[in-house]
Amino acid sequence: MMKIAISTFLFLGLSATIAQAVDLQDFAPCRTAAARFCDPSGGMNWSNLLRCGATLATHSFRVGNGCRDVLKRYGQL
Repeated sequence: MMKIAISTFLFLGLSATIAQAVDLQDFAPCRTAAARFCDPSGGMNWSNLLRCGATLATHSFRVGNGCRDVLKRYGQL
């Protein structure tokens, strides 16, 4: 019984974390900054936007406030 309860709480915790991380609408404010500062060779898709977070954090003084808020929320700043 205890194992089932622990497994349930673990599953719910991981599900909530993954659901929050996969909400890609949050990255919309960074799309134009990613077009300027990130490598466009792979196309401007969401996976490239996720990969270039460090680049955007480096240029954080040149991106908009909305993008900076997103970077802070996801731990890049």
